[in-house]
Amino acid sequence: MLVDTDVLIWYLKGNNNARLEIEVLSGFFISVVTYIELVQGMRNKKELIALRRALRFWNAKVLYLSEDISAKAMFYVEQYYLSHSMQLADALISATAVANGLDLFTANIKHYRVLKDISIKEFKPV
Repeated sequence: MLVDTDVLIWYLKGNNNARLEIEVLSGFFISVVTYIELVQGMRNKKELIALRRALRFWNAKVLYLSEDISAKAMFYVEQYYLSHSMQLADALISATAVANGLDLFTANIKHYRVLKDISIKEFKPV
């Protein structure tokens, strides 16, 4: 399972549904893009240290970008930016899931709905 940034943000903000879903996974993957987005949301070193601890606690593994992921993301943006406003981060995250044969766990279904080759598991914060 590849967990999208939004689910982890819900968790870090104390959302109970996110806590239950994440803790039941017993290990999952995140894109390096998700990691970077989370770090960019940190306000200080204490929060960054807490994020690193949480990733270890969750047994989360970071998946890095490859040529295959880059090519898929480029295709997604070419095909869907003008018609569906496909954004860079979403293209890279979804391409990471597809390239690694993983389901994408996200609450942002609308960001990925246009993609036919991705398997999505919807997170419901409430």
